[in-house]
Amino acid sequence: MSTIQKISIHVTSLLVMLLMPAVIFAEEYFGEVDTFFKNIGGFIDNILIPLLFTVALLFFIYGMFRYFVLGAANEESRQKGRSIMWWSILGFVLMVSIWGIVNIISSGLFGNTAPPKLPGTPTL
Repeated sequence: MSTIQKISIHVTSLLVMLLMPAVIFAEEYFGEVDTFFKNIGGFIDNILIPLLFTVALLFFIYGMFRYFVLGAANEESRQKGRSIMWWSILGFVLMVSIWGIVNIISSGLFGNTAPPKLPGTPTL
C-alpha cells in the first residue's frame, strides 16, 4: 500500500471519528429529520417546480418572438425560434409527465396510511 493511500485512510477515519457525534446527536443539533425533509419537499413543490415551469414558458415566448418578430425575413432566425419552441414544449411535456408519475407513486405508496377497516371490528 502506498503512502498516499495510507494517508487517505487515516484522514478518512479521522473525519469519521470527528463527525460521529454530529451524526449521533443530529436530531438535537439540526432538529427533527422529519421536519427537514418536509421543508425540502415544500421548497421543491412551492418554489422549484413553478420556477422551472416559468423558465420553460419564458423560453417558449422567446422562441415565438424570435420566430415571428426577429425572423420575419430571415429563415435561419425562424428555424432557431422554431427549435427553441420545440425544446420548450418538450420540457413542458417532460416536467408534467414526471410530476404526474411522482404523484401517482407517492399517492399509491403513501396515500392511505390508515389501516383498513375490517367488518365486525370495534371502532373508536
